[in-house]
Amino acid sequence: MSTSICHMLISLLLFVFLQHTLAIKQSYIVYLGSHSFGPNPSLLDSEYVTNSHYDLLGSFLGSTEKAKEAIFYSYNKYINGFAAILEEDEAKEIAKHPNVVSMFLNKRYELHTTRSWNFLGLETDRGSANDSVWKKSLGEDIIIGNLDTGVWPESKSFSDEGYGPIPKKWKGICQVTKGNPDKFYCNRKLIGARYFSKGNQANSGEANVTFNSARDTVGHGTHTLSTAGGNFVAGANVFGFGNGTASGGSPKARVAAYKVCWDGCFDADILAGFEAAISDGVDVLSVSLGGNFPRDYSESAISIGSFHAIANNIVVVASGGNSGPKISSIVNVEPWTFTVAASTIDRDFTSYVILGNKKTYKGASLSELDLPPNKSYPLISAVDAKLDNTPPELASICKEGSLDPQKVKGKILVCLRGDSARVDKGVQASRVGAIGMILANDKDSGNGVIADPHVLPATNVGFADGSAIFNYINRTKSPVAYITKVKTELGVKNTPTIASFSSRGPNDLDGKILKPDITAPGVSIIAAYTLANSPSEQPSDKRRIPFVTMSGTSMSCPHVAGLVGLVKSVHPDWSPAAIKSAIMTTATTKTNNGVEILDSSLEKATPFAYGAGHVQPNLAVDPGLVYDLNVTDYLNYLCGQSYTSDQLKVFYGKSYTCPKSFSLADFNYPSISIYELDVWKSLNVTRTVTNVGPPSEYRVEIQEPPQFQVTVQPEILRFKDKGEKKEFKVTITMKPNSTHITDFEFGKLIWTDGKHRVGTPISIKYTDL
Repeated sequence: MSTSICHMLISLLLFVFLQHTLAIKQSYIVYLGSHSFGPNPSLLDSEYVTNSHYDLLGSFLGSTEKAKEAIFYSYNKYINGFAAILEEDEAKEIAKHPNVVSMFLNKRYELHTTRSWNFLGLETDRGSANDSVWKKSLGEDIIIGNLDTGVWPESKSFSDEGYGPIPKKWKGICQVTKGNPDKFYCNRKLIGARYFSKGNQANSGEANVTFNSARDTVGHGTHTLSTAGGNFVAGANVFGFGNGTASGGSPKARVAAYKVCWDGCFDADILAGFEAAISDGVDVLSVSLGGNFPRDYSESAISIGSFHAIANNIVVVASGGNSGPKISSIVNVEPWTFTVAASTIDRDFTSYVILGNKKTYKGASLSELDLPPNKSYPLISAVDAKLDNTPPELASICKEGSLDPQKVKGKILVCLRGDSARVDKGVQASRVGAIGMILANDKDSGNGVIADPHVLPATNVGFADGSAIFNYINRTKSPVAYITKVKTELGVKNTPTIASFSSRGPNDLDGKILKPDITAPGVSIIAAYTLANSPSEQPSDKRRIPFVTMSGTSMSCPHVAGLVGLVKSVHPDWSPAAIKSAIMTTATTKTNNGVEILDSSLEKATPFAYGAGHVQPNLAVDPGLVYDLNVTDYLNYLCGQSYTSDQLKVFYGKSYTCPKSFSLADFNYPSISIYELDVWKSLNVTRTVTNVGPPSEYRVEIQEPPQFQVTVQPEILRFKDKGEKKEFKVTITMKPNSTHITDFEFGKLIWTDGKHRVGTPISIKYTDL
């Protein structure tokens, strides 16, 4: 064979190889129009839809057989679309099809906890089980679904002792693999479980799991589900700390687990989880996951799935994210979603640092190990303990492989918080011989501390105290310290405060919707856990315990989901928006000793940190007035966001004609957010409230933003009947002679009849046109 022919063959083979490798396949979600059937599809209806998906994709790929190979999810009940593995060119052609309403990549979300992630148990004051507010119901007629990492069914939090038959409205299943090798089961409490991993597998190969089932091998899903609807469990504690009776927000609710998160949570699995939950008949969905930034509603499985859930009268509660205190970091910002921030509770797990100069600093820990008493130990900063040629910034945060055992052995090591998991820093300290660890907050973490189950004696101190400890080390020839044993402290004053990690507003996707909506307990929360993972989540940690503490908006989210279940149980005829309004308008912005809520830097927090305020469960069941919304209102909102009639098919399933005029300022949300107010003009905002109590007369109280005048007409609302609606107009004008205006100003509008106080936060961003 001639050299030239060889070269030609090699070139041809190289061309074919490059063509093959360049045709990278990715997983996509293809969203279609409406279903032709009603709200309760039959098996034949679903099969018809799936076959139509094969036919549509087959027309592009060449055959229905190829389409069946490519499609790994057919959404065929309440959501119309499919997920498939496609080449980019194929995807571009499919997107042009007139029946394709939206098409987007199967992207990844994360869980919202704060170790390597950030994870929550009921720590909110629901009141005693005998409290007159809740005496009639602890949520026993409510079904709470949880999109997460699955569930550990053996946990006592899911015991069905004393439960009657499963509600007839339940249509779900208890999904197990063939032969049920991991012995997964459901009961009359945990009435359903499903798992969805195909989206993960499409992006990651095989799912990285121990069990291919709904069993929770991580712990996050068990923790969040038990927080929302776990049964009463006496003697719950973490290494003996915080001993008491654990329960979920709706302790008698039935619960269902939808495992959509494996090594990440992908759009395709999340959307499948939403459709299953809607079809199964849940009343509330708790969603403790999200992205690092908000996505356009039409390209987000959470946005699309939650809209369909709301359209089927399901309340969707979602975590706001753990990217705080960075501004505009809040996620899950859909107006139909109940978005939750995280705050502290009035219980601390305290461990003190005592320096050689007798100065004492309060920290937080759940370490079960203690230092021998009556002795101080050498103290060293991680930077001073670094290996040669290791960058100081890596050593300072105690990264693996950055520390010198010869410098650390037998000493208390001071590590800086950030980058890696808090408990992992303790693991690294232990590996190089440290006898204890002080975890000092970085500036962003402020003075909020978190109790973790460290593998050695350790405590987490705030930024100011950490700075003082570093100063002591740098100015002392032979610094020493002692870490005291952990104690549980109850009735802590000046709580709640906003967690430093809790994502902040303003809403980067739409500043006219104030987010977060609410804040709830999310720091050092005790709840049920898996026995397949250690409390520190570190492979080297062989401990296994039934309850742990976790922190994150993942933890605050199910607190609110549980409360939603209670309110819905008492008021089964209320819409999702009415329940959301009831919880928001009865929230408080004061601590347990009557001062304004602070953030972790001890500065006054704003609605960008807490939304309407901190939940007050006993008030939420009797709010007096509510701001109500329905599906048409949400569609009109999207019209105001410049969505076209065709784009609205993503949410509505069919064409929707937008009104000729719609003001986003008049969208009947339980907060008022003016994103760009012309300081030279007045702005009118309209709201409508519905009376859900007895006949009453409400008068308005106004807490004005400092530089603005706020007037309300009428100033008195008189209601003769339950269900009666009244409209009022709010006029906002810049005050004369105002000299200094910050970027944002905050205020509050309150309607009160002497018994109820219906609060509405006001946020104003001005523009000088």
